Amino acid sequence: MMKNRRELFFAVILMIGVLALWGCPKKADMSAVPEEQPAPAQVEQKAPEKEAAKERAAAKEEELQPIYFDFDKSFVRDDARSVMKSNADWLKANPKVKVRIEGNCDERGTIEYNQALGQRRAASAKKYLTDLGISAKRISLISYGKEKPVCKQSNEDCWQKNRRGDLVAD
Repeated sequence: MMKNRRELFFAVILMIGVLALWGCPKKADMSAVPEEQPAPAQVEQKAPEKEAAKERAAAKEEELQPIYFDFDKSFVRDDARSVMKSNADWLKANPKVKVRIEGNCDERGTIEYNQALGQRRAASAKKYLTDLGISAKRISLISYGKEKPVCKQSNEDCWQKNRRGDLVAD
């Protein structure tokens, strides 16, 4: 009796697996060349949009500086405070520019832990900017955890470079 139930259970699981794989969509044929479509008509930007675009372009040239964090910490270090102050000054001088703070971690730790730590780091940097007078509405956050390292070696110097908060003009 027990053997029949076990066999039935495995048969049902196998059938579910087969149906799930069978129901998956086929990959698209990428060898077909798409037809060329005419370019969309250029729409003239409004003056405020042009100003914002110019400020974003300027932000790309005069990049906002990243800040660095200690191992397993999310508070803004003393040496990062002056960097955050200059970032805040630049944002005050360019009030139409929004900023995205990207929280990053080194390779140590689980994916889930580093995602959460990266989020805490980004939130800490956001709070520091808002304390310096930048509107929270201008700041968005994202955590990349350990997924976007700037250095891929496994040593302390490299790990320090990866424990950072990148400020990116949007």
